[in-house]
Amino acid sequence: MIAIKPSAEILSGKNYHQMLENIERIGRVCYKSEDAIHPGSAEQFIRNIITRGHESVIEHESISVRVVCDRGVSHEIVRHRIASYSQESTRYCNYTRDKFGSQLVCIDIATGFRYNLEDPADRKKYDIWTKAMEAAEGFYFQLIEAGARPEEARSVLPNSLKTEIVMTMNLREWRHFLRLRSSKRAHPQIAEIASALLEEFSARYPVFFADLRDADQ
Repeated sequence: MIAIKPSAEILSGKNYHQMLENIERIGRVCYKSEDAIHPGSAEQFIRNIITRGHESVIEHESISVRVVCDRGVSHEIVRHRIASYSQESTRYCNYTRDKFGSQLVCIDIATGFRYNLEDPADRKKYDIWTKAMEAAEGFYFQLIEAGARPEEARSVLPNSLKTEIVMTMNLREWRHFLRLRSSKRAHPQIAEIASALLEEFSARYPVFFADLRDADQ
C-alpha cells in the first residue's frame, strides 16, 4: 500500500479570451446590446452580470477536470447533479495487476486533515489508519488469489482508496461547486481539492472565479 496526495488537472476548456467573447456575444442577446461589443468590453460585461446574479448566461461554457481523490470524496463530488462524470471503476480494475503497481494506492489522510506527525495524538491516528489500509490490501489480495473477480473483491476496499474521476461542469455549476466545497464548513479532504482548483481557476479564468477566491480571504 502506498499513500499519495490528492490532485486535480484541467483537461479542457476554451481559451479564456474565447470564453469571454462567446459569453458576451450570447449574453448581450438578452439586452439586444450587441452594438456595445468592442475590444475589451467582455470582461466588464461579464463582471456586471455576475454581480447582478444573472449567472445563467455563463452556463454556455464548461470546463473538464480530472480529479485524483479518495472514494469517499468522490461520493461527495457526484452529489452535484448538473455535471458529467467518468470514474475509475473498482468493478473492472484489478489492483493486483502490474499497471496498478500490484498494490492499493490510497489518498493520504494526513494531508486533508493536516496531521502533524510529530504530534503523538496525530501520529497514533495515522498509524491506525495505515494499518487499516494495509489490512484492506491484504484481504483484497487474498480474495483475488482465492478466485474472486474484482467486482467481488472490491467489497473490502476502503473509502481512502485512490480513484480518478473526470468531471465536466458549466461555469455556473463550477461556481456553485467551488463556493460550497472550498468553504471552511466543507469536509477537509474535499476542501483541499476545491481550494486548489479555485486558485487555479482564478488564475486562468479570473472574471468567472476570482470574486469567489477573494470573498473567502
